[in-house]
Amino acid sequence: MVGCVFRIGFHAGIENFARKRRISFFQNKKQSRYRLRACGATWGESFVESVSRFIHEPCRRLLNIEARGWASVAFISDRRRVGSRTRSCLGMSVWVLIAACFWMGCDSKDSEGPPAPEVVVADVVQKDVPMFADWIGSAVGFNNATIRPQVKGYLLKIVYKQGTLVKSDELLFEIDPREFNADLASAQGQLGEAQANLRKTRSHVKRYRPLAKQGAVSQQELDDAIQNMLSAEAGILTAKARVEQAKLNLSWTKINSPISGIAGISVAQVGDLVTPQTELTTVSQLDPIKVNFPISEQAYLEVINTSSAISNSGKLSDVGDILQLFLADGSAWPHRGTPFIVGRSVDENTGTIVIEGRFPNPDNVIRPGQFARVRVDVGTKKGALLIPQRAVTDIQGKYLVSVVSAKNEVEVRPVEIGETHEKDWIVTKGLKVGERVIVEGLQKSRTGMKVNPVSRATFTKQDKAASRGGDGERSFKSVARSGNPSPPALSKS
Repeated sequence: MVGCVFRIGFHAGIENFARKRRISFFQNKKQSRYRLRACGATWGESFVESVSRFIHEPCRRLLNIEARGWASVAFISDRRRVGSRTRSCLGMSVWVLIAACFWMGCDSKDSEGPPAPEVVVADVVQKDVPMFADWIGSAVGFNNATIRPQVKGYLLKIVYKQGTLVKSDELLFEIDPREFNADLASAQGQLGEAQANLRKTRSHVKRYRPLAKQGAVSQQELDDAIQNMLSAEAGILTAKARVEQAKLNLSWTKINSPISGIAGISVAQVGDLVTPQTELTTVSQLDPIKVNFPISEQAYLEVINTSSAISNSGKLSDVGDILQLFLADGSAWPHRGTPFIVGRSVDENTGTIVIEGRFPNPDNVIRPGQFARVRVDVGTKKGALLIPQRAVTDIQGKYLVSVVSAKNEVEVRPVEIGETHEKDWIVTKGLKVGERVIVEGLQKSRTGMKVNPVSRATFTKQDKAASRGGDGERSFKSVARSGNPSPPALSKS
């Protein structure tokens, strides 16, 4: 009975002690011995000596430093070798050992609670902020000419250099002209036949007129000759028109650019059978370049009401070059643009109206379809409250910030935000000037808890140190699980 109580109590005390002090231990089942990482213990010492050593003051100081030696406690299970007095001492020692291990495992620092988490805060700033309205649009060529053939035939040549600037009336494509040369020759032959027939009918009329006056031929024969002559004259006109059509068809085998601009990549290839429905390429005039962007109805009315030039003349272009263009890489286009055309109606599905702006494009850098962000200066907002964007948390459309009071207590507060200004949000409701909001360490803060505001440099440095410490602790635990190497075997002396 004493052995069982001692085994249970001693085992629980040692485990609690080792867990609190992070000391690795293991049990030698054959010898019924527990080995602990401790300093100042010798091999083969008795249980009572071990108890007195652990509860003595020098051993308490020993437990607060790194372990350097081995302690072995022998479990005495043979009841025949233990007298009644020894069993009584053992029973009392068990409870003394359990209480000592529990008392020594408790750290004075645990009663104080964990330290306040460190966070980085920023003040709510109030200042005048210039306001801008941004819209997303796309570039469109000022003139876009889709090149299609006017006759059917096989594509013979692609003459122009694709993707480059071409002049007006410059040759782009050639279609096989042999069929159209033949058509022209046939039309010219028909014209010759019509001219010969006209000469013949004219001679008949000239011969029949004096004979009809003399009564040698009837008036009916004269009328027929005159009608044949008139028909031959009409045949001449038809034949000439056929010749002109054949010449046009032949000329259309050479496809020229109708405007000056950038010619796109050819859609058709040499040898393709092209028809008037086949798209060959597109030529776009890029200087100036048009940018179409949709704006809301409210924004349109705001721009109209704030621009006196529009109200006086009624023309949108009279507001001047108020448009600023930003490209896909965020760079600002050096040339400002002017709004020229307002869409006819508001889109019922999106509630927007399309505005067409024009920007100078001297080097043809901006191409059709390119991303464009258009900005308009809409004035200055007086006394705006600004906080960093990192301080705002968006949870299902609800914006929250963690406010730190003068007592360094956290309050999670809902706010209303407006537009962005550089890297800050403009807060319209929920904050006051001078209040502090958390920008780093939001995951550590909760409503009502105390925090320790520090600088960004200190927060970053300690965060890195904590990550290194966590790696060391994980490696120590892995070594503890694997067990320490066994000490030399004890002699039986």
